[in-house]
Amino acid sequence: MPEHYSSIGEAVGAAMQHNIRLAQRLPAQVRYLPPASADPYSVPGMIARLTETAAPAEVAAIVEEVNGALVGALPQLTELVAAAADWTRARLTFEDPDHNPVFETWKRLAAAHALLKDVREQLESAEDGIAACPAERSDPKHHRMVNVLRTRELLADVMGSGPEQAAPDRERASREALRHQAARATSPNARPKPAAARASSASPQAAPATPRTSRSR
Repeated sequence: MPEHYSSIGEAVGAAMQHNIRLAQRLPAQVRYLPPASADPYSVPGMIARLTETAAPAEVAAIVEEVNGALVGALPQLTELVAAAADWTRARLTFEDPDHNPVFETWKRLAAAHALLKDVREQLESAEDGIAACPAERSDPKHHRMVNVLRTRELLADVMGSGPEQAAPDRERASREALRHQAARATSPNARPKPAAARASSASPQAAPATPRTSRSR
């Protein structure tokens, strides 16, 4: 696509045509994205848990989960970048010293891998500091001195819960209500209500309407 257009309409039309061509080349893919509350130990779930009112110990535990050596998301991402670099390494050739784009790609992946390893070390050093932070939030006047780093919201925060996500929540709440109802019914403390109480708990009859007086003109 060219970088300059004679009008905004031409640029919008070119962008639409470009997107249509991409959609025609790529197979249609539908991916289900569960809400953050569905898995509190996933990365979206941990982001949702990491609010400003979270306790310091909880925040430190979340960072430790992300940085865990076996199943942490950051070590897995580090290994993924390493695997991509090794994939590129298997395709290196040094026959032309003046033109080697594969080697340039490998160097970028290797640099990303080194940065991720440094991030892991920084997070390990920050865990103790997070746990030692005060639980109470400071005066907002101090917050303005440091920029906010988070740049994007969770997809569920932007789009909301759709019908596919709301239905399981309603079913779960209904099953929970039935379980509590059955527990109360089978409880040894449950007693049958007397007839007078059952009669009083019935829906009251509608009160007679107040007669409307006719107004003479």
